[in-house]
Amino acid sequence: MRWVSSTRERARTRWVNARQRDPLPPFLIDTTTTTGRVALAGEEPTVADRLPAGVRIAAAWAWRLILFAGTAYLIIRVIAFLHLVVIPVAVALLLAALFEPAVRGLRKRGVNRSLAAGMVLVGGLTVVSAGLSLTVWTVISQFDDLSAQVRDGVQQIQTWLAQGPMHLTQAQLSNAVDQLLQKISENQAAITSGALSTATTVGRLVAGFLLVLFTLFFFLRDGAQIWQFLCRLLPLPARLPVSRAGHYSWHTLASYVRATVLVALIDAIGIGIGLAVLRVPLALPLAALVFLGAFIPVIGATLSGAVAVLVALVTHGLVSALVVLGVVIAVQQLEGHVLQPLIMGRAVSLHPLAVILAIATGVIVAGIIGALVAVPLLAVANTAVRYLTGHPHGEPTGDQQPPSTRPADDAQTGADRTAPPAARADADSLPVAASANPAEDAGAGDTTTGG
Repeated sequence: MRWVSSTRERARTRWVNARQRDPLPPFLIDTTTTTGRVALAGEEPTVADRLPAGVRIAAAWAWRLILFAGTAYLIIRVIAFLHLVVIPVAVALLLAALFEPAVRGLRKRGVNRSLAAGMVLVGGLTVVSAGLSLTVWTVISQFDDLSAQVRDGVQQIQTWLAQGPMHLTQAQLSNAVDQLLQKISENQAAITSGALSTATTVGRLVAGFLLVLFTLFFFLRDGAQIWQFLCRLLPLPARLPVSRAGHYSWHTLASYVRATVLVALIDAIGIGIGLAVLRVPLALPLAALVFLGAFIPVIGATLSGAVAVLVALVTHGLVSALVVLGVVIAVQQLEGHVLQPLIMGRAVSLHPLAVILAIATGVIVAGIIGALVAVPLLAVANTAVRYLTGHPHGEPTGDQQPPSTRPADDAQTGADRTAPPAARADADSLPVAASANPAEDAGAGDTTTGG
């Protein structure tokens, strides 16, 4: 019976090894039962269970942040690769927000939508062309006088450098001018290549301008249908929330663009009148520059005002430059403390720090165009996120206004969330006005499909 003993011994050895390799789980005593104490087999703690809770939470947030950052990087790369298409489309969207009330007014009077979009587009082109022609004509007509005044101004600056506190000699000034001319001659090849690249840039600008016109026409004509098509690409439960978020975001964008245009026009008129009274050359082109600069919040008006002061300094001297500086500061104070709160109101409730950081990011990513679209993009994103956070199921706001026009306090958000069903039903029954903008009609059109 040796083989029986050897088999028994081998089986005992395997059982001992298996027990040492896979120990039985610990037994827990269930004290919740009243009939008796029951032993339960508890699970073996994993490596994650041995980590502190703070480390687990930080790790969960870390991989999500990495995913978000990677997605944002890929989106920025795609936009940079397609910037010749993305930038004209963005400009056309801003112009559509500006011109949409005119198209809506024509359509209410029975004008065909294609004809209405075409009339508004041609009218806008006529106004812009007239403004550019008048500005160019002013520059050409005042070029000779401006050249003489610039020469006199440069001579005054040289005299001040020689006789002022710096006490530069005429030989030092001549050497500086000679070195500048030598640098220009040495970099003649770079200047020539720059001229060629400028010609290429002009070609791209013409192509972008044509693309803006083409895109703007169809935004004004078929904006609602475009937005409805995009919303129908989403899953059914997401259609209504996204549609209403786009509806409110469009209102925010339209309010921002119209208010900015009005404030920029008032700034240009105020500074232009000051320059005209002081007889500063190129008053109309400088006023146009102020108008364009006002579309970049905070820093745009400052830079354009600095150009006006510099022109006054070169052409009329220090006293005129100081007066122009006073006019620029007065107009900017009027804008910051009266015009912005009165005209724009709370249509775009963004903190000044957020505005500055958005402009800086836009400049780094896309230059001047990035600075131009950074604040509107931030305002639209702010409205969409606040709406989707407070109304995840797509119900309308209580006052039918975009969330960015109301304070984002917890009490009011909680009040919206805890509104009685009857109040929500009344809000849902409010009609959404049909219009030609890309968001408004989509909100109304998808109400029946996404509810």
